[in-house]
Amino acid sequence: MTKDSKKSAKKSAKGTKKVKDQKKLLNALEPDWKRTKAAKASPEVIERTGRPLEIEDLYAWSLVGEPQVSPDGTRVVAEVLTIDKESDEYRTTLWNIPLDGDEPRKLTSGQWSDTSPRWSPDGTYIAFTSNRIDKKPQIFVLPVAGGEAQQITKGDEGAGDFAWAPDSDRIAFVRSVKPEQVDEEDDDASDVKVITSARYKFDGKGFLEDKVGHIFLTSVSGKDEEPVQLTEGHFEHSSPAWSPDGTEIAFVANRDEGWDKARHNDLWVMDVESKKLRKLTDGKGAWRSPAWSPDGTMIAIVGDADIARNDVNTSLFVIAAEGGKPQRLGEDLDRTIGDSSMSGPTGPTGKTFRWLPDGSAIDSLVSDRGATVVVRFRLDGKKPRLLTATGRHIKAFDHLQDGEELVIAVADATTPMELHRVSDDGETPLTAFNEAWLSEVSIPTPEEFWFESNGEMIQGWLIRPEGNTAGSTDLAPLILNIHGGPHAQFSNAFFHELQMYVARGFALAYINPRGSTGRTNDFARAVQAAWGKADMPDFMAAVDHVLSLGGLDPDRLGVTGGSYGGFSTNWLLGHTDRFKAAVTDRSISNMTSMFGTDDIALVSLDPDMGTPWENQDLYWDLSPLKYVGNVTTPCLIIHSEHDYRCPMEQAEQWFIALKKLGVPTEFVRFPDESHGLGRNGKPKRRVERLERTLGWFEKYL
Repeated sequence: MTKDSKKSAKKSAKGTKKVKDQKKLLNALEPDWKRTKAAKASPEVIERTGRPLEIEDLYAWSLVGEPQVSPDGTRVVAEVLTIDKESDEYRTTLWNIPLDGDEPRKLTSGQWSDTSPRWSPDGTYIAFTSNRIDKKPQIFVLPVAGGEAQQITKGDEGAGDFAWAPDSDRIAFVRSVKPEQVDEEDDDASDVKVITSARYKFDGKGFLEDKVGHIFLTSVSGKDEEPVQLTEGHFEHSSPAWSPDGTEIAFVANRDEGWDKARHNDLWVMDVESKKLRKLTDGKGAWRSPAWSPDGTMIAIVGDADIARNDVNTSLFVIAAEGGKPQRLGEDLDRTIGDSSMSGPTGPTGKTFRWLPDGSAIDSLVSDRGATVVVRFRLDGKKPRLLTATGRHIKAFDHLQDGEELVIAVADATTPMELHRVSDDGETPLTAFNEAWLSEVSIPTPEEFWFESNGEMIQGWLIRPEGNTAGSTDLAPLILNIHGGPHAQFSNAFFHELQMYVARGFALAYINPRGSTGRTNDFARAVQAAWGKADMPDFMAAVDHVLSLGGLDPDRLGVTGGSYGGFSTNWLLGHTDRFKAAVTDRSISNMTSMFGTDDIALVSLDPDMGTPWENQDLYWDLSPLKYVGNVTTPCLIIHSEHDYRCPMEQAEQWFIALKKLGVPTEFVRFPDESHGLGRNGKPKRRVERLERTLGWFEKYL
């Protein structure tokens, strides 16, 4: 063997060992669960070939929401979201989808926003919320046998989350209430805002005016001419859930003094007749979404039993209806409960978990390695069972009568949300609202990849523009897109915004770095009090890995992201000059001034950081603005005037700093929009936002 042959063999052996080591690391990421027959099947991903996607395709699709199976198990009702281009408004229609294969039909006209359909337990009514009469959503009930929908709530504050009583007559719902009613007709009434609560504004809602959520009771038959307020006090109440016998309502609230400055809340139960309350949890946890067991002896809840640990992953618990210590289900499954995927468009969301009819187990959404799946948690302590195929985004589900079959709302890499029926024999599509549109367009399939970064395997995807391959000599520019959160995940699902870069000729890479969900709690916690420092190596390693795949131009790199992704974009620009263009969207630039000006820093942004007056150096060290003097990359800044999550002053500081430094920059401010502009802003503004983003990269790359 020649010296060169020995070198080649040695190099090959090293490469083989590295691949084996990486496979070993990847295998260690597999959760310890049993797989059902349906879960073992690999979902088919269809290669879409046709015309390139356009930004205005967002007017073309229909997005299916949470499925609600009828009590007799014969049909599903679901909301379907569309956009009316002429009026620049969203429309949501209720559809009746038979399970026998017949064609779906509309239950409502589609002129309004009809959302959150819920069957009455006896199957005679469908309750839903609608803005058809008032600007605020109100509850309506639609007789299943036929007839017009009847409005059963009124009032300026509308109605929020609601639940049917077992008697199919009463409905409990949440409504915001002012601490003192003000006479709106009083000419001398002041328009000055007097604020006493630390939670005085919220993104997408605006100023809360000291209003808090209370639970009300009304009836379909008209026994209650006016809704009856069940809860009292200046506390926030949410998530009402009826006991099976209809005598009690469970809900979530923090009823302690200083609740508005606290991160914890508790599970409560109220006797509906006497309004007597009892607290079931110990004041140390943060809980949501209570649901009674079918026999009424237990209540399931999602949350964190001890917020002092500052965990990221939430878990599923059951607690005795009379109180006691919550019991965690699936203790060895280190994943977060619920859907934390940031793929879009997705449409309306749904319940996180559901009891089996016999009370033996609970099925729940779980975020896992860039996917959302349905997992069965048994109460007898047996291992969790994976019920659905992975590698996709499932945002909602419901059981058929026996609980052994599911109806899921699911999207894959090339298909927006549709409903599927899941059984041991596999999956059967129930809807195909987007079939005609999909037959026209080209949607390339993202290439999933894994790479090593500082001892961790990191997940990502690459989408190449048409004609680009690993062997291409005509190199394509590459853009890195960074998700928000940071405690969220990109998933292997159709994402119109990401696909638009590829339609315009760019290659796009996106990853789930440290801090993302879908992995262990330690992985998600790795960025706490270390934004930028802990995850930047993952971003740069991703760029190097993708460039090594071939066909991509190392001299034409771009970076973009929104929210935490905007923070990361700003951070990268201050620490490397490899990127030649950037778009920072609804970003953070100054962690010190962020505290107290946004709507969540006080209670949930990053508890490990403490406060700016306690940890001045830490806040400034983790501020991209500290490093702005290093920035040379042309940067487009996009922000919304009514963004209360990442306030406008964050963008203003970044813009003025770049102008002072002479860095090419533009500052685009969208009026009347919140942090969620890219997901639920006015459609015309969503179009303009994408046009400006892509135009910036076309100019500089």
